[in-house]
Amino acid sequence: MTAFNVVRFRVKPGNAEAFIEAHRNMRPTLKGFISGSLVRTGDQTFCMVGEWRNFQSIVNSRPQMTSMLDQVRGFLEDLGGDLGVTDPISGESLVKFGPPKKVAKKAAKKAAKKSSAKRGGAKKRAAKGTKSKPAARKSAPKKRKR
Repeated sequence: MTAFNVVRFRVKPGNAEAFIEAHRNMRPTLKGFISGSLVRTGDQTFCMVGEWRNFQSIVNSRPQMTSMLDQVRGFLEDLGGDLGVTDPISGESLVKFGPPKKVAKKAAKKAAKKSSAKRGGAKKRAAKGTKSKPAARKSAPKKRKR
């Protein structure tokens, strides 16, 4: 069952851009990791949200995630309340939300149309059975006979 981990951070004043850049340069290779997003929640506050194949993948990757945290630890401020510099939580997904089917279909149709337009309508011409005209060739002017 899909699982997620969420980690809350607060960066020291003046360190937000360096913190963001450090995350842009990270290339996590964690077994079971599907995707992640760094979310800005305020001027100095952020959350990292990770999606995983299952909860055990999170458990198994904790040492590697701590190593990744060590790369940005210097940018972080203590959150207080005996938390340290992070407030991590994780668990299995219980309910998955998505756009209504009608909206999802409409978005897919729009994306396909946009993709076809970018390719110059080649698909559309192929479907109609027409071919595009070959590009005109430039040739040397013909010599006239005298």
